[in-house]
Amino acid sequence: MPRRDDDAVARLTVRLDGATLWQDRPAYAELVHRALRAGLAGASVFHDFEGSGPGGGLHHADSAHFAPRGPCSVLIVDGEQQLREFLGTVQDVLEHARAAVSIDVVRHHSTARGRP
Repeated sequence: MPRRDDDAVARLTVRLDGATLWQDRPAYAELVHRALRAGLAGASVFHDFEGSGPGGGLHHADSAHFAPRGPCSVLIVDGEQQLREFLGTVQDVLEHARAAVSIDVVRHHSTARGRP
């Protein structure tokens, strides 16, 4: 469902292990493909090179030997209501992942035309 102009723009962030699979496919890829099929405004995956997780250890990857494992973030943008509805449709993926999920309303401050 496309975002209405009067909806608040929001960002859904899902943090999970990039090695998490759902039906032999990376869970992050499944989330992005479902967001596309749902007609949401945009979705991206960001693989982290360093971070800490629930095990208490530091996770890091050498950029020369990068592999899609370790912490990653899936960011999806659209209207707040659309993201909440979408979140309800991906519970089957998220229930198999150790994931942190948040929805944040995006505050956009535009400048006057022609001014930085």
